[in-house]
Amino acid sequence: MDKTALIKSINNGFKSLNVADKFKEEALKNIKLWLDDPLYIDYIPQIEYLTESNKWDLLLDSFYQVIPFGTGGRRGMVGIGPNRINGITITMSAQGHSQYLLKKYGSDSATRGVVIAYDVRKFLKKGIFDDGRLNPVKELSCEDLAKMAAEVYAANGIKVYLFKSLASTPELSFTVRHLNALAGDMISASHNPPEFNGKKVVDEHGGQLIPPHDEELVNVVVNEVKEIKRLPIPDAEAKGLIIYLGEREHEEYLKAASQIGLNDYRSARILYSSFHGTSHTSAYEVLKRKGFDVVLDTDSSTPDPAFPSLMFNIPNPEVIEAYKNLMPNADKQNAEIIIVADPDGDRIGLMSKESEGWRFYTGNEIMVLATAYLLEEKQKQGSLKSSNVIVKTAVTTNFLKVLAKEYRVEIVPDLLVGIKYVADVMNNLESEGRIDDFLIGGEESHGSVAGNYIRDKDTSVPAILISELASREKDKGSSLGQYLDGLYDKYGYFRNYLTEIRLPGAEGMSKMALIQEDLRSNPPKTMGDFEISEQLDFWKGDPFLSETDKVSRNVIILRFKPIAPFASIQVTIRPSGTEPKTKMYFEIGMVPNEQSSLEQEKQEADTFLKELEKAVIKYCYKIIGIDFPDRGFLLFWQLSATEKMHYFEIEPQIEALVNETERNVRDQKLNELLEFLGSNPIEKVDKAFIAKNGKGIREFLNLV
Repeated sequence: MDKTALIKSINNGFKSLNVADKFKEEALKNIKLWLDDPLYIDYIPQIEYLTESNKWDLLLDSFYQVIPFGTGGRRGMVGIGPNRINGITITMSAQGHSQYLLKKYGSDSATRGVVIAYDVRKFLKKGIFDDGRLNPVKELSCEDLAKMAAEVYAANGIKVYLFKSLASTPELSFTVRHLNALAGDMISASHNPPEFNGKKVVDEHGGQLIPPHDEELVNVVVNEVKEIKRLPIPDAEAKGLIIYLGEREHEEYLKAASQIGLNDYRSARILYSSFHGTSHTSAYEVLKRKGFDVVLDTDSSTPDPAFPSLMFNIPNPEVIEAYKNLMPNADKQNAEIIIVADPDGDRIGLMSKESEGWRFYTGNEIMVLATAYLLEEKQKQGSLKSSNVIVKTAVTTNFLKVLAKEYRVEIVPDLLVGIKYVADVMNNLESEGRIDDFLIGGEESHGSVAGNYIRDKDTSVPAILISELASREKDKGSSLGQYLDGLYDKYGYFRNYLTEIRLPGAEGMSKMALIQEDLRSNPPKTMGDFEISEQLDFWKGDPFLSETDKVSRNVIILRFKPIAPFASIQVTIRPSGTEPKTKMYFEIGMVPNEQSSLEQEKQEADTFLKELEKAVIKYCYKIIGIDFPDRGFLLFWQLSATEKMHYFEIEPQIEALVNETERNVRDQKLNELLEFLGSNPIEKVDKAFIAKNGKGIREFLNLV
């Protein structure tokens, strides 16, 4: 297609979109660049296809910005354009990182080098691009991207230590430190859906870059990269610029991670799942090495980029539905606990077998279990000191403050969100000669760190501590659930809950900004029936170190007037640093109450939380012009705002299918209506349908 005609067609298509002109203009500018510069020539056939197919939303979202550098690096959907993960965005990041390292470290870059690891992802999604045309992202894998990045570093004269096969994020962090490398790359999209990928950068300490250093890197990538250098892998190998990492380095990581632990409690039987990712090489091997009775769930532990055994195909330990297919096998194996990890092996998930069935634990509860056990055992052993330190982020449960006070240890609370800020505290403790005082650090998003072998999350850390705790409690005739409830009985019940408003696309980004802007400029006094007593804005106070610091500090905490029996009520609101969503962290704290049972307190907290969630979410939706229905809270929480509202638009069409006499036609039309929801679509919306119709969709349409 003629380029002038192509641009004209795209420009006309963009006019049909209800998106701010600035996004359209930026998208057109970037599309023209990709059409004119020979660097992007392989991507032009798919740009033409998207244009011919009138996929204006996708084109705009793919080109309106350069994919940003967030709390954990660059992460996003694989696709065509600067706002997608592809060979261009990854090699451009590697080129900018190379120039950053050469500028900062000079000749050390050539000798100390970088480490590159990768996980299981491969872009397999159908129906987006034309398979009959050249498509540079077709089946693009983490390994492909890792090798592309390696060619760039090598072309810049920087030595590359490249893992021969899949490796986890914690192993990358360890290996950077172990080899005294200058930096590391993890090619992964962590716990995101299958169509995502990304590149996380760590520094010479093995931790992610914090402001202003991350902005120094971003500035080089965005403003100083004029060309992308590439040296083919065979040539780089011949010059000694690529060195492959194997069993020797892996063994060193396993030895280091295995140092975590306090006792020899080993009676609990564990079902372990890697969620089709890499942690069968890390946490699972560590647990075996430590002598735990651990069985690998074979269905969900074979590396597979489609994550086929997981409901919704989302490998996220925060999503309780992802455990559905594990529980029958755990029962068959007579397991007391289920431990899982996300694909890059840094986040843990946990369930325990209780008298009432399998119990799911949030990231906050996992952190409480690991920390309480660690404090108890070290106190028993006489090794707990007042100088010991616990570290947590602002959105991690304040129950840790209660534990720190009870055991008279230090706590560094309320850090900005991201394990990199915990790692920075560890670096400071190490520079002060106090790293041995560090006990544990963590965040609500199912991650923690201990010891001094890494500067990132490692599933192995909480997996060891909780497996020991589960074994100790089993030996006493108790369980993890009973132990946690005992803590709540003694110190007071804390209910933590995470939800989100997912807002993809260019317009979504502006709406996320609008929510924060409105909360700042018009601080609410109430939300629904709930009175706000204090609003904390992390933008206030110290000057910003950089634009990335400003992004990290885009956090607002709302503290509500206590309502008996709730002693503390707070909601933290922040845009995600790596995904298109506004995240909301709810916490309700109660003091011990001898007048009511813990079960009553839990029920009261859950009832209160539902009403508070409705008030806060509806308030924020109203800011962006959405009248959100109550039944919307019954939809799968990770659906986008657009998908949720679209469901309610098509719900009458679903109900009308009952009049279709042919079963196969009903089934076909239902699948077509729900196709936009992806895998397991009925499970994502059925609760909302039942609330209106008294029956699930399958039963209502006689498809059972």
